Amino acid sequence: MANAWRREKPSHLFSPRTLISLLLSTSLLLFLFFFCSSSRSTPLRGRETFALSPAGIRPFDCHACPQASPVFASLVEGVKHPFLYSLSDFGSLPEKPHKNIARMLKGKPFRRPDISATLQEFLEGKERDEGLVVDVGANVGMATFAAAAMGFRVVAFEPVFENLQRICDGMFLNRAGDRVTLYAAAASDRIGNITFHKLVGRLDNSAISATGAKLAFKSNQEVAVEVATVPLDEVLPEAERILIIKIDVQGWEYHVLRGASKLLSRGKSEAPYLIYEEDERLLQASNTTIDQIRKFLSSMGYHHCSRHGTDAHCTKD
Repeated sequence: MANAWRREKPSHLFSPRTLISLLLSTSLLLFLFFFCSSSRSTPLRGRETFALSPAGIRPFDCHACPQASPVFASLVEGVKHPFLYSLSDFGSLPEKPHKNIARMLKGKPFRRPDISATLQEFLEGKERDEGLVVDVGANVGMATFAAAAMGFRVVAFEPVFENLQRICDGMFLNRAGDRVTLYAAAASDRIGNITFHKLVGRLDNSAISATGAKLAFKSNQEVAVEVATVPLDEVLPEAERILIIKIDVQGWEYHVLRGASKLLSRGKSEAPYLIYEEDERLLQASNTTIDQIRKFLSSMGYHHCSRHGTDAHCTKD
């Protein structure tokens, strides 16, 4: 048995033909490796890749994002196109956690968010390739994934890192990585940075205004962080039609709208439908008013605005 592994004939492993085959195989493997790597860092976005915005801001890379913990995930029911969501916290539950975390811990069903149903009703009957859905102040993706569940492409803006993690969870849970482009930034009227105030346990109430952040939850801890700001006009392609823009930014709506002047000045057939939060107290905390926003929108041709709860829905003539 000592010579059991001895070959009687010399090996032809390194013959010219074999070497050529090895080189071709290695080249193919290297090509596939780099192709897959580039695909992971910049997922396909339908007709538009959004690899780099005109402002030089790259989409948030979920593959490079550390996984959040703990994970609270469930199904949004009561809408025509259900989807999964993941709620965020700071790793431990505060005295006043998000209402839907509390409901889940008690075994109660998730309360269907109005914006999810409203968005799906608006998109019903529209073709998926008609244009983009823009979600400003995406939070954990209640609007983003409501649209993605219908096959629409979404561009979402969210400055809170914990919420970005949960949107990344949702992109995986809903298999929506090819339909959602995510920016780690607060939409505004200028490129730069600004102090943002996160509210522990109620990240959905976080705001640029410190007063606005603690307006409804004065006892929750506030954490100030620096976040990037970018106008929508600097990110969204001019050649791309925008079907709808949803804005929920806790009083910063006026600045978001001003940063979208080019988009809003498009003709009636190309102008996006607008849904934005119109909460007078939050607006005052950011030194703006409802009248100021309505006057600006009127100058852009949006003369028809109606109230739906605390939201305003606006269209052009």
